[in-house]
Amino acid sequence: MKGLKGKNALVTGASSGIGQAIAIRLAREGVNVAINYRSSPEDAADTAEMMDKACGDIRGCGVKDLLVQGDVSQEDDVVEMINTVIETFGGLDILVNNAGIQMESPTHETKTDNFSKVIAVNLTGSYLCAREAIKHFLNRDSQGIIINISSVHEIIPRPQYLSYSVSKGGMGNLTKTLALEYASKKIRVNGIAPGATITPINEAWINDPEEKAKVKSHIPMGRAGTSEEMAAGVAFLASDEAAYITGQTLFIDGGLTLYHDFSEPWSA
Repeated sequence: MKGLKGKNALVTGASSGIGQAIAIRLAREGVNVAINYRSSPEDAADTAEMMDKACGDIRGCGVKDLLVQGDVSQEDDVVEMINTVIETFGGLDILVNNAGIQMESPTHETKTDNFSKVIAVNLTGSYLCAREAIKHFLNRDSQGIIINISSVHEIIPRPQYLSYSVSKGGMGNLTKTLALEYASKKIRVNGIAPGATITPINEAWINDPEEKAKVKSHIPMGRAGTSEEMAAGVAFLASDEAAYITGQTLFIDGGLTLYHDFSEPWSA
């Protein structure tokens, strides 16, 4: 896509799933990609290997990859991670806030520590990474791109996953607020909100035919999405094709947010 070749990107939580697909897609577009992982360099190495295969030979495509450790919920880790990317690549152009976790429990039984942990990774982590990236963008006085990976649960309540829903609702406002605050500084901030997506984190319903059928029954298009489809949305928003778009969340959900139960005419 237009304007991506030669750019430098950091994708948090890029060891698997949507983050991994984003890293691969950006590499195929000619972007140098820093692959963030929290605890397993082996998983991040798998992403780098898949990037190699996606291009035949990633070095032949003229792009670089970098494995960078960091827990996005920890301020010191984030500062060091961003600095490492900038020093290694010579700058940062695109930040993709993808790292995220979820914990299930009835709200009245949810422990405060678990609630706080989800918020710390999903929302505070995105804020910390965005803050450090924005500092860099402002210091060099050139365009910067931030893309936040939210969820359809930014607007759809998700019982027994209160902390996750709250974190994604907050991410929607984080996107809008940063976009408004820095639009005049050549910094664009957008997000994507995936619906049901085939990733390792969703193996519980993907591998259960009955549960998979239940999930599909809520989706007007009748199927779950793929990580590659989510990555395509990120590539578009990061490119110059989306140069006049900021403060928006693109819902990539097969129509999940269209209230499928109301697809037939009814009378109130």
